[in-house]
Amino acid sequence: MIRQVDLDAVAVEFDLVNPPRSGRHLLDRGCQGRFDEAGERRLDADRRFSSRQRHSRAPHNTNGDSNWHRSIRSGTRESNGALGFRNEKHKAQWKSTLETYAASLRAKPVDTISTDDVLAALKPIWTTKAETASRVRGRIEKVLDAAKAKGFREGENPARWRGHLDHLLPKPSKLARGHHPAMAYEQLPAFIADLRLREATAALALEFCILTAARSGEVLGMLWSEIDFDKKTWTVPAKRMKAGRQHRVPLSSRAVAILRQLEKLKTSDFVFAGQKRNRPLSNMAMDMMLRRTKVGDVTVHGFRSSFRDWAGNVSSFPREIVETALAHVIGDKAEQAYRRSDALDKRRKLMEAWAAYCEPKTAANAVPIRRRKSH
Repeated sequence: MIRQVDLDAVAVEFDLVNPPRSGRHLLDRGCQGRFDEAGERRLDADRRFSSRQRHSRAPHNTNGDSNWHRSIRSGTRESNGALGFRNEKHKAQWKSTLETYAASLRAKPVDTISTDDVLAALKPIWTTKAETASRVRGRIEKVLDAAKAKGFREGENPARWRGHLDHLLPKPSKLARGHHPAMAYEQLPAFIADLRLREATAALALEFCILTAARSGEVLGMLWSEIDFDKKTWTVPAKRMKAGRQHRVPLSSRAVAILRQLEKLKTSDFVFAGQKRNRPLSNMAMDMMLRRTKVGDVTVHGFRSSFRDWAGNVSSFPREIVETALAHVIGDKAEQAYRRSDALDKRRKLMEAWAAYCEPKTAANAVPIRRRKSH
């Protein structure tokens, strides 16, 4: 007989949803279970349900509560070597998407959730928020997989894509992906000249982010221990990378100069230190700096697109070198297995060329920044 356990219970069992502090969802959160973006699971400590949850949510276990607890404890000790949540932001995204978009499923017993239930949750956002909807589907699938592994449900996973939902929903590749608004690369030299007039760590962080074509989280979390000044490289650990693998970044002369400037004021393990002790700049620091420049509808992440456009339109560097510089995964698994080198030397030439292009020009040659009009 399959026990009726609600989706909230399973999700919290794997630390995926933070339940409301109400009598309806009283769960004892004894440990953290982690998932990576590909959905692999690592459960790393004991957890138990509170006595109220056992009596109010789950039918009486005639075999004794000890068996129930043992089944939970054995599940939470499983480990397949997955990397787990990359960071607190990734963990929060898991919780937020399930709370927001899977709300209709959370109160249902997991063994009663059907394909129709999953479709009812996904259809409202499938075409309007394609990327988010795809992630929500994957996360629902992982929670239901976990429920099956724990013996809380049987049968096929109603959130499975291949061979199931792919026949009922449009393919994600056919849906429009959201793009981050980007600045035209021709305007970057003038924009960086403006940044250098602003005496703020956030301005240096933003320029460094542009010069390395890195993601904001990779830059803000950067530690001094990741920098090798002799080799002029920055090694980003796998846990902070979107692809979950270590990434070496060749540093241009200007990027090194920014680091040397900050080194003189070193007060933290973080390169771009925030106001709080031994904490980095906030996630909004570079966004706020961008807003102060009044350059219009441009995002920090969009500068990666500016770099990609420049590399494709102006430079002669091969596509695979550019994609590697952006830390994109290239080719299928077989091709990746044969690709042993990260082409660091070739990428160093690319990043030096990019830094040279971004260097502020003389007034006669500069392309002015299109600023947002004040209202």
